[in-house]
Amino acid sequence: MSKLEVIVLNEEDARVAEASGADRLELVSAIHTGGLTPDYKVIEKVLKAVTIPVQLMIRLHSSSFRYSMNEVKIMADHVRAIKEIGGEGIVFGALTHDGKLDVNALKEIAQAAKGQSITFHRAIDEALDPVALCKELHRSGLAVERILTSGGSPVVSEGIGTITKMMEVEKAGGPTIMPGSGLTVDNISEIHKVLHAREYHVGSGVRHDGRYDLGIDPGKVTEFKKVITY
Repeated sequence: MSKLEVIVLNEEDARVAEASGADRLELVSAIHTGGLTPDYKVIEKVLKAVTIPVQLMIRLHSSSFRYSMNEVKIMADHVRAIKEIGGEGIVFGALTHDGKLDVNALKEIAQAAKGQSITFHRAIDEALDPVALCKELHRSGLAVERILTSGGSPVVSEGIGTITKMMEVEKAGGPTIMPGSGLTVDNISEIHKVLHAREYHVGSGVRHDGRYDLGIDPGKVTEFKKVITY
């Protein structure tokens, strides 16, 4: 049985997603820019509203996945503050200017996040070589639990070949590979037949009319869960 992670923006989203069968949430702000760190008050409300795990986006800006060490230190402070208010999971990713893993940034964040679940996000899809970066994360010893990816393509359906290679790293003991981007109730069945991923990540695919401003459609969450249960 595969797990379903749903993007949420607020307390109401969180309640609906959990009630509809979501296994885990990713809480973000500024979703139309790819997601930034949410306000602490929103984090507190969401953590109190649900019992399922919540992964919290750690991202200062949407201009790139490259950060100065000063920016990394600010994000590390966010991680520690989030831990203080009950956060148990973070979502983070950073690249160097030549498209490789920013090991120093990840070390700083992982140290601040000790004890929390870490997801390396879709920064990997902008990497020079997503499969090589996946292998490096496996070797790093930095406790990255899962990787959110569309296989280096805009959507999962176009990146299946790369995702399959990344899943070989998972089978060798690497992080869980969680496909996400462009998943809908119309294509999840065919994608799941090919990938049989342990976890999937969905955003607009479970929204009314695919729009973030219209809230989560409980029926779509339920349909996703029904498909990936087998």
